[in-house]
Order: sequence, then structure tokens, then C-alpha cells
Amino acid sequence: MPKQKKTAARSAISDVVTRDYTIHLHKAVHGRSFKQRAPQAVKAIKAFAFKHMGTKDVRLDPLLNKEIWKQGIRSVPHRMRLRLSRRRNDEEDAKEKLYTHVTYVPTLVFKGLETKEVDQ
Repeated sequence: MPKQKKTAARSAISDVVTRDYTIHLHKAVHGRSFKQRAPQAVKAIKAFAFKHMGTKDVRLDPLLNKEIWKQGIRSVPHRMRLRLSRRRNDEEDAKEKLYTHVTYVPTLVFKGLETKEVDQ
């Protein structure tokens, strides 16, 4: 019988962190019909945040939503720089202890940008 590895339980409260990511939205909306492109980009950002931050509760900033829809439903930006902040949920009847807040970081050039932690 193979041995099972024990993984230490991670403390969710100590996992409050903020990181900057570059997401390639063109890949997510490629092949979509025109009327589905911006809504699909929003779903792709939420899925990206869930994958990288591990919280089911993902909240998009209104300015980020405005930036996605700025060029219309058809013309979604190819790439976006996002700031993902994992935060404590202070609501009393919250299902989860943490949530992710996603904001837009304006940038002109994406070459050479990597994921980096941000102090807040």
C-alpha cells in the first residue's frame, strides 16, 4: 500500500495577499460570436482569479468592468494588467472567510511584465 502524504492545513487568514497579473483575454474570447465576447471576457477574468487565488467569491471593480466594455461588446482588449487582492470577508453571514477583489492596472506595454506581489 502506498503511503499517503500529509499536507499541513493552511491558515486562510494569513493568506491575505495582493498580486499583479497579466491576463491574455484574446485567448479566452477567440472564436466567440461578437455578442458573447465581452461577457465571456468577464467570465474568463473570474475563472482566472478563482484559479490563482483559490476563492470562489470573486468581485470585479466597476472600473475594470468599464475598461472591458470600453470598446464595445465586440472589441475586448487583447491583454489586461489586473491586481488581484485576496481579502478577509467581514460580513457576519459570509459563507467563505476570504474573497478576491479584482481591479484594473493601467499599462502601456506588456513586454517583460511578470507576476509580482504588491504591498498594500
